[in-house]
Amino acid sequence: MTKANPTLLASGAFYVAQSSHGELIGCGGWSLERPGTAKIVRGEAHIRHFATHPDWTRLGVGCSIMNQCCIDAKARDVSELHCCSTFAAENFYKALGFKTVTGADIPLDSEVSFPALLMQHALP
Repeated sequence: MTKANPTLLASGAFYVAQSSHGELIGCGGWSLERPGTAKIVRGEAHIRHFATHPDWTRLGVGCSIMNQCCIDAKARDVSELHCCSTFAAENFYKALGFKTVTGADIPLDSEVSFPALLMQHALP
């Protein structure tokens, strides 16, 4: 959440979107491993590090990246996506079919945590 994850960036399952002028306008990806662990649960994948440049929100950038994540995850026999969402992004994920499961606190260090939401989506 606070820095790039080299393993995710090199996984082949992290995508970026560019404008026609080469400007970076969005990113996001997925992993079989649960964030922060190496644990893999058969049939589950985890949506990771989605962001859209503020000038490009609500124009389909995030949706396009999510569609690619879903296609690739289904090809790996994933039937359910999980994500940890900020409160600001909850409606984005809900519009894509995710359901809010519960609240969560993401530890940033030993004294500070970030409030978030755990969400999930069954792939058709």
